[in-house]
This record gives sequence, structure tokens and C-alpha cells, in this order.
Amino acid sequence: MKRSHRFFAANNRGFTLVELLVVIAIIGVMVGLLLPAVQAAREAARRMSCSNNLGQLGLAMHNFEFSMEHLPSGVINPDGPIRSEPVGQHVSHLVQVLRYVEHQGVADNFEIAEGAYADVNAAARVQVIGTFLCPSSPSVMNDDNSAALTNYAGCHHHEEASIASDNTGLLFLNSKVRYGEIYDGSSHTILIGEMVPFADSLGWVSGTRATLRNTGTMINTLYGSRERRLFPEMPEDADPLWVGGFGSHHPGGAQFCFADGSVRFLSESIDPEVFQNLGHRADGAMMGGNY
Repeated sequence: MKRSHRFFAANNRGFTLVELLVVIAIIGVMVGLLLPAVQAAREAARRMSCSNNLGQLGLAMHNFEFSMEHLPSGVINPDGPIRSEPVGQHVSHLVQVLRYVEHQGVADNFEIAEGAYADVNAAARVQVIGTFLCPSSPSVMNDDNSAALTNYAGCHHHEEASIASDNTGLLFLNSKVRYGEIYDGSSHTILIGEMVPFADSLGWVSGTRATLRNTGTMINTLYGSRERRLFPEMPEDADPLWVGGFGSHHPGGAQFCFADGSVRFLSESIDPEVFQNLGHRADGAMMGGNY
């Protein structure tokens, strides 16, 4: 009996402090190795969901064109150029395609003739629409909660220029572009791309820089320098005619829906001339797939 007791006691000793610290260190290393992989998997899922949103918007644009025989106007307004201020009609292309992204109710209660900033459209302005938002975006409302945001902008021009009726993109002031007018080919012309909204954005209802951008500014570039911000603020002295370019919260570039409905990821290091050509519907530059 004494031998058995000694054997039982000898086999039930606990961990030493050194052994416990080694185990904790190993677990810490394993967690440190797994976390980046988990984050990468989550970002891959968010990027896929974002790509799906762009695909739905591209399909909505196609359905609109099929019904109306032209793409929606980038912005509806009596005159231009468009100033990024809450004054005017400024009805965005996203308002015009609401019926084609399963938001018939919002569309029925939006008074286009009254304009984006009218009191009658206040309820629509604050509607958060998932199809208009990238899952990687940290914000769904502007800084004063007066308007819901979007992370997707139509391409209005191939250079940094004000939003006007003579722009070279597919969505601009009172535009009614038909597919037959896309001389460079629908697979070589950007329709919609990702963008990072500013804190004072006028929201998805507004056909200003809130929903339109150009390829004259490189991807993920703000104020002339390459940088990335979660929720950038406009300088107080910013020109209201300035529009800006595309960008995203995805590392390395941004996703774009081309006029043929295809969604492609473009690197932020893309050649500037190539990028500009992709924003022009009829510059005669046959880009092929070399981007």
C-alpha cells in the first residue's frame, strides 16, 4: 500500500513555473501567427462582398439603359458646373437606379423634381443602403448624420475637372450616354469605381463629388499626395468645384466596374496615362487587357 501511494503521488506533480511560461509563450506565438491570417481572410471576404456590390450596380445600370435606352445621368441639374454644396437639384445616378437595386419603396418616395436637399427627401437622404457601401468602410453616415454615404462613384471625366455637360466619362451632368457611344468599347471604359467619401459628404443622393469621381487623380490619392485615411476631412479652403479621384480601404488599389459589367481590381501603381484612358469613353486608345 505504501508503494502504491508513493507511485500515485509521484505521478501527480504539477507544472513548474518554467514549463508554464514556455507553454504560454508558444500559445502567444501561435496566436501571433494566426491573427494576420484571420484578418487576411476577413478582408478577402469583405473584398468579395464589395465586388458583388459593384456587380449589382453594374447590372442596375445595364437594366436602366435597357429600359431608357441610355445610361442614367451622372447628376440631374438645370445648369453647371456642379459645386459640392447643398444648393441645387443635384440628383445623383444612384437615385435613378434605386428601382433596379431592390429599393422600389425609396424610389417611390423620392421627389426628383424637388432636388436632393429638399425637406421632402430628408427621409431618403438618411437611408443606409447596403448595396452602396463597401463592407470595409468604417462609416455609413456623414459627420453630422444628415446623409447616408456611398463608397461607389461614377466616372465623370478622364482628368481632374469640374462636373459639367462636356465631360468625357459615362456619368456626368445631364448625361444620357448610350452604349453605342462608347467608342473605346465597354470593356475598356470605367463606369463605377470605389471611392473614400469625405466626412462632410452630401451622401448618395447628391450628384457631386459625393457620387462622382475622375481618373485624373491616381487611386488612393488625396490632395495631390498618396495617402489613405479612414474618414478624410476636406480642407476648409477646398474648391467646391474640385472633384477628386477613386480609392478604397482595400490594400494596394481599388475595384472598378467597367461598362461591360465586369468588375476588376486596379492597382494604385497603375500607369497614370492608362488610368486616364480608362476614364475616357472615346479617346481612341485601344487599351486591350494591358492593365
